Amino acid sequence: MEMIYDKESVLKEKGYAFAIRIVKMVKLLSKDRCLFSIYDQVLRSGTSISANIHEAEFAQSTSDFISKLSISLKEANETKQWLDLLKDTECITIGQHESMIDDCKELIALLVASIKTMKRNASIVMK
Repeated sequence: MEMIYDKESVLKEKGYAFAIRIVKMVKLLSKDRCLFSIYDQVLRSGTSISANIHEAEFAQSTSDFISKLSISLKEANETKQWLDLLKDTECITIGQHESMIDDCKELIALLVASIKTMKRNASIVMK
């Protein structure tokens, strides 16, 4: 199922840009080997958001599309938690955290809106 809404193409672009920011952040942080497992977690969840948005683009059905975006939403929520932990343990500055968390929250809002729209459209089609 190809993404047909402008909202989803914006979501795809913002998800990819966020993944790039996550990779760059982890690359800078990874000098501290004792925290590698935390950095690995934020890298995995932060890049998974974009990966699942891209997978949704060619979903086999509306329910598959919604499922992929729902996985992205869960990954975004997990990423938010890891970013909070990195801030609270002083691995990243408050300014770095605010910048990353704002992008993460924007992705969450876009994902929620996209999922709601697709669910609403799916229920209209089924009637």
